[in-house]
Amino acid sequence: MARVVILGAGISGHTAALYLRRFLDTSHEVVVVSPNSNWNWIPSNIWVGVGKMTTKQVTFPLAPVYRRKGIDFRQALAVGLYPEGDQTSTKPFVEIIHTSKKEKDRLERLHYDYLINATGPKLNFAATPGLGPDANTLSVCTPDHATKTAGEFEKIIEALAKGDPKTLVIGVGHGTCTCEGAAFEYAFNVEHELRNRGVRELATVIYLTNEFELGDFGVGGMEFVQNGFVTTSKMWTESLFRERGVKAILGAHVEQVDEGVLTYEQLDGSKLTLSFDFAMLLPPFRGVDLRAYDQGGDDITSEIFAPNGFMKVDADYTSRTFDDWNASDWPSTYQSQKYENVFGVGIAFAPPHPISRPRTSPNGTVISPAPPRTGMPSGVMGKTVARSIADRINLGEDAPLHKASMAKMGAACIASAGAGIKNGTAAAMTMYPVVPDYQRFPGSGRDSKGTSGEIGLGGHWVKLMLHYLFIYKAKALPGWYRIPE
Repeated sequence: MARVVILGAGISGHTAALYLRRFLDTSHEVVVVSPNSNWNWIPSNIWVGVGKMTTKQVTFPLAPVYRRKGIDFRQALAVGLYPEGDQTSTKPFVEIIHTSKKEKDRLERLHYDYLINATGPKLNFAATPGLGPDANTLSVCTPDHATKTAGEFEKIIEALAKGDPKTLVIGVGHGTCTCEGAAFEYAFNVEHELRNRGVRELATVIYLTNEFELGDFGVGGMEFVQNGFVTTSKMWTESLFRERGVKAILGAHVEQVDEGVLTYEQLDGSKLTLSFDFAMLLPPFRGVDLRAYDQGGDDITSEIFAPNGFMKVDADYTSRTFDDWNASDWPSTYQSQKYENVFGVGIAFAPPHPISRPRTSPNGTVISPAPPRTGMPSGVMGKTVARSIADRINLGEDAPLHKASMAKMGAACIASAGAGIKNGTAAAMTMYPVVPDYQRFPGSGRDSKGTSGEIGLGGHWVKLMLHYLFIYKAKALPGWYRIPE
């Protein structure tokens, strides 16, 4: 009998758990460890943040699903990884601290045969003084954050309705943030809702981003053929900003946020301030606080994890200039470089380098998006690693690992630009591959046939349909596995 332990129940971890249970017979254990009791379809937090959905519409309890599928669930936080065991046993284990009301703070040692690190990110609000919902800005990273943000947004609408002008700043709160697409989505959902409520004229909406140009989205932008003409995500996105009257501040690193005013640096080295009445700024990500130890108890965290806390996997982490990096540097199996029975997927793995060209201000401040690894790629990684582990359990330890490099993986993304069955809109984008491969596709690094972009009402319908489809899939309801990642 083998035991597979999965740390994290987000898109990647939850997907891996469901497929492992499908691929393995019941003599093998599948255990999920997550500090949260609920699963959250994070993309729809955007709609919670403008009051178009509730927390109950974007979450559901994990325990009943896992109970029904025969998956062992521990509501707990992983704090220590012992991939060699300790002085009492050579069996690898992870130390977890329970977070449920019933067993809160109980320390447990959980042995494993295979481990999947799918812990996702730590929301690093502390990277920018004054950033975060416990300080001077708002967030949509969690359902609770989004609910609070919706309440503050409603207050802004009420003030605008009384004739009081307001400035709304939406974007990222640090020069190394990722998830620019989510910031873009929220900015245009806010703008859309302001128009729907008849208060747009008195509102100044500003998009503040670390992107060098609009349409970068942390993937270096996209180039595609539309109606026989070559266009770019930059041109496409800029037209939307002009059409909606949203102002953009590009190449920005937020240094500090005080009540009602933020200080930021731009790529030219200038430092400016911006007053606001409402600010939703996403934080940078880092790995969770998980330490690793060898059998003798010595700390080996730096051997397994990168300095940013993400797990080092089968990537080439050799330091090179941007122009010397290759698509082949990116991982394909997500196996730990040090331990063959440990894998890191989703946001939890350390990328070898940015996808967007890195840029630094004259002051030495890095102002460049970190590579996104969420959504569709995370689900594909979870399923791929589940297949690899299942094969090694069922067929033997020498079974070849399955591969899913982001440099050979396509992805589809639909960024909401306003909710509404009749007047909603969304930007629908596809790209192949996610990580540009300039050797295979000279010029843009991507296949023009697999890369596209379109904005309109149809995109919103698809976005809404995907919301219900993926929640259905995550609940492991009949035929769930037929819905692609």
